[in-house]
Amino acid sequence: MAGERKIIRVTSFDVAEAAGVSQSTVSRALAGDTSISEPTRQRVMEAARRLNYQVDENAARLRRGRTGTLAVVMICREAQDRKDINPFYFSLLGSTCAAASAKGYETLVSFQDAPENFWGHFQERRKADGMIVIGTTTNTKAWDYFRDMPEGTHWTCWGSPDNDMPWVRSDNLSGATLATRHLLVRGYRQIVCIGSATSPQRQFQERYEGYAEAMRSAGLEPVLQQVESGLAREEQGRRAAIALAESGTPFDAIFAVCDDMALGALKELTARGYAIPDQVGIIGFDGIRAGAWSTPPLTSIEPDFQMAGALLVEQLLAKINGTGGSGRRVPVKLVIRGSTRA
Repeated sequence: MAGERKIIRVTSFDVAEAAGVSQSTVSRALAGDTSISEPTRQRVMEAARRLNYQVDENAARLRRGRTGTLAVVMICREAQDRKDINPFYFSLLGSTCAAASAKGYETLVSFQDAPENFWGHFQERRKADGMIVIGTTTNTKAWDYFRDMPEGTHWTCWGSPDNDMPWVRSDNLSGATLATRHLLVRGYRQIVCIGSATSPQRQFQERYEGYAEAMRSAGLEPVLQQVESGLAREEQGRRAAIALAESGTPFDAIFAVCDDMALGALKELTARGYAIPDQVGIIGFDGIRAGAWSTPPLTSIEPDFQMAGALLVEQLLAKINGTGGSGRRVPVKLVIRGSTRA
């Protein structure tokens, strides 16, 4: 098209010609090779600045056998609208990308929800040096796919349904114990856990175990209100609250194994006229931002998101370097808001 400017890319050969040296000398000088004399290095650097030469980092990394990129796979429910993904995972995605950037890595993000788009061969195709998998464990087909990745694949995950995969998780047992003790200290005694004893989410099982242990330590019997499978988490919490309210089971507090379930229960009980937190206290787990804006704001157990991202990246880089193990726990903290007594 007339008037259109053509972008001319400066190469290392252009720098070599301007500096009066060979192309290999340019490459070694810019890479910091100590065999290049300082006057020659300065002449190359000056020529590169004058020509506005930009090093092709991708080519340099590939020559070293690394891409400088980490892939992050977000597993979704099949056919799930991306805006309906649990916001916890977007927080985790952000902290993971930030941790990778701090280590000098770029990130490639892929959303996957069905067998036709499952793909984890980033390493073989030289698209990334390794892979971090996060997202819902309800998509068992996805986890089966990643469980069967070829030997030698560098990867780690958050939210794995079992301990056979390389994992990082919240300190679920301690967090659930902390949540239950918080309710006990506030004077609640008939505390019901909304969760599942059969969920593929290993973390949900750990959270129920922490709750049950704290209840028994206080001389109280744990009570589980089972959620229905196959539903969105908030809807699971809402329906569990309906079942609990209509069952006749006495309760004055709820520990929900995730914030979305807690928010669903909170909305339903409020609509039924329960006074929160005076009549019923509610606490969740995950520390999602939406909890700060509910009515009343949701008390929650929040993992250290910054550390979660850092541990995922560190564990993956250790595997890439041949020194990696598995099984890292992220510390959690109690975030007290208005859904439990002051």
